Amino acid sequence: MRLQFLENELAGFVQAEAKRQLIAAGFNLLNENDEWDLKPGGRYFFTRNMSSLVAFAIGEKYSVGSGFHVIAAHTDSPCLKLKPKSASSKSGYQMVNVQTYGGGLWHTWFDRDLTVAGRVIVKASDGSFMHKLVKVKRPLLRVPTLAIHLDRTVNKDGFKPNLENHLVPLLATKLEDSVDFKDKSKSQSSKAAHHPLLMKILSEELGCNVDEIMSIELNVCDTQPSCLGGGNDEFIFSGRLDNLASSYCALKALVASCELPGDLASEHAIRMVALFDNEEVGSDSVQGAGAPTMFQAMRRIVDCLSHGYLRESAFERAIRQSFLVSADMAHGVHPNFVDKHEDHHRPELQKGLVIKHNANQRYATSGVTAFLFKEIAKIHCLPTQEFVVRNDMGCGSTIGPILASGVGIRTVDCGIAQLSMHSVREICGKEDIDIAYKHFKAFYKTFSSVDKKLNVD
Repeated sequence: MRLQFLENELAGFVQAEAKRQLIAAGFNLLNENDEWDLKPGGRYFFTRNMSSLVAFAIGEKYSVGSGFHVIAAHTDSPCLKLKPKSASSKSGYQMVNVQTYGGGLWHTWFDRDLTVAGRVIVKASDGSFMHKLVKVKRPLLRVPTLAIHLDRTVNKDGFKPNLENHLVPLLATKLEDSVDFKDKSKSQSSKAAHHPLLMKILSEELGCNVDEIMSIELNVCDTQPSCLGGGNDEFIFSGRLDNLASSYCALKALVASCELPGDLASEHAIRMVALFDNEEVGSDSVQGAGAPTMFQAMRRIVDCLSHGYLRESAFERAIRQSFLVSADMAHGVHPNFVDKHEDHHRPELQKGLVIKHNANQRYATSGVTAFLFKEIAKIHCLPTQEFVVRNDMGCGSTIGPILASGVGIRTVDCGIAQLSMHSVREICGKEDIDIAYKHFKAFYKTFSSVDKKLNVD
């Protein structure tokens, strides 16, 4: 796995890297505002808000009504985001006010070497505005813990920080000692939304003047790079494995499934990857899975390839023949907390993709969709595991049920087993990345032949 893919701190960075890889692989960039000219055998993609992406490859034997074979994943992770007015001061320190995004293990963010990354709007010399991504690579922020001498019962009572008062990163000491602007009266203005020092650092990274930065949207992120670890280098230690590992495997599988001249020659279906933002907060956004982005793209593809002649219910018939793999990381059994897993469903690292089940439809897997996905693995000699939550515990969810119920597309929920989910640093097995990639690639290449052998309705 290219560990660099895990260094993308914001959905915009993920889409920028995905865009680079797709263009390098020969995919054509589309714009949702333009008319599309699509052809069988073609490979295309588009982005929305630079934080969601849909890429697809059309089989050369496509006919109107043929289905879509989709792998969908989300690219966001729990993090801290700067508030619209982030500048504050406490006891001689410049502090940066943040919001919590998603359900993070926030205690893991203390005593880490942190920085900022995100998007900015910059005003150009001709009066136009440019959207740019920015990341400060050096350690910039820190959320220090309270010394045990001042919190004697913390190990007995637990570390329970107030997220509004205690989870505030410090940037620098008092302003007059840390900023050397010519116009200090302006830099010390109490009306500044963000610390002038922070804005100066951003302007240096962007190569522009401070007053040319019109708007910022920044995440706080860890500066420690992803790496291999363990006695045999069998683990990946990284932030944001949930869910960049799934996104990476899905994208790589799509590209690999159609990189050779004959890869789409006998394909009737359309192979697709959909990467969404905002899953960690419910997916209800213009760039989330709750938006009709993917289904609008599907309808446009069907319309475009029909060449003005739409047979009866062409889109609806295509959906009936379609299949969605919802790829989101799974809970591997924790050796120190084995009782948190149901006795007979304890996924392990390095043992293959985990198929997720939930009777209350928190996952979209059914007996039929699980069978089809496992049958693909069986053909290619790939291991699979299964997970169901204990009856006395709540169950998380994924974008699977959202997309499955959107238009009634058959769906299986699966994921790579990991530990430390939603920590600032997570763990997964190196071999599982390769297995997931192979399974996803096999899905694209062989699902059509497997699906036609099963008749349900």
